[in-house]
Amino acid sequence: MYTISKELAALGMKRIEGYPVEGFVRGRGPKRPALMLVGEAPGENEVQTGIPFTGRAGKELMASLESVGLTREDVYITSAVRSRPYKWGQKKERNGDITERKYNRAPTKKEIIAHAPILDTEIRDIRPPVIVTLGNVGLQRLIGPHAKVTQLHGVLMETPILLWDEETQKFKLSEESYHIYPTFHPASVFYNPPVRALKDEDWRKLGELLKVKK
Repeated sequence: MYTISKELAALGMKRIEGYPVEGFVRGRGPKRPALMLVGEAPGENEVQTGIPFTGRAGKELMASLESVGLTREDVYITSAVRSRPYKWGQKKERNGDITERKYNRAPTKKEIIAHAPILDTEIRDIRPPVIVTLGNVGLQRLIGPHAKVTQLHGVLMETPILLWDEETQKFKLSEESYHIYPTFHPASVFYNPPVRALKDEDWRKLGELLKVKK
């Protein structure tokens, strides 16, 4: 199993201090995985368990992995941000009471930058054969804000990726290229059901690609 160092985890937590986020969930998986999966950020379930992609989205992702002959133990799962970004909102209870609670939200650019060194280190150390991005946040973190999963899903790209340069305080393109395969975030099928057919087809194509790469 690969895990980031205690020092890098501590740096990640320090860099994101003061933002409306909670918890810290490390990436998880083998040092030489079949795939690296890059999501958005942990949610409520992940912060409680300390395990990436648990809950409904996790079950959906595990089903996709199973469809190409892989399990959680075969892949490295991480995300652009390692702490849960949240916003406060109101929830109406069954008895009619209104309570305040935290809801998941997309991470901001500053939050993504705060944890950029973590993802950069994971990619450098693991050197994954294919990086599967799950949704727009992971995709845009690696290849730029112009990228849209609706346009690029299901296409294997060979491209440089964005790495954070602390000296210039900017992202810069890597010298080497990586295989990037964008697809939809597994949670997207819950609020946009027509996406399921597209997601399933992306994973079918990925399964064929993995057979070829072997």
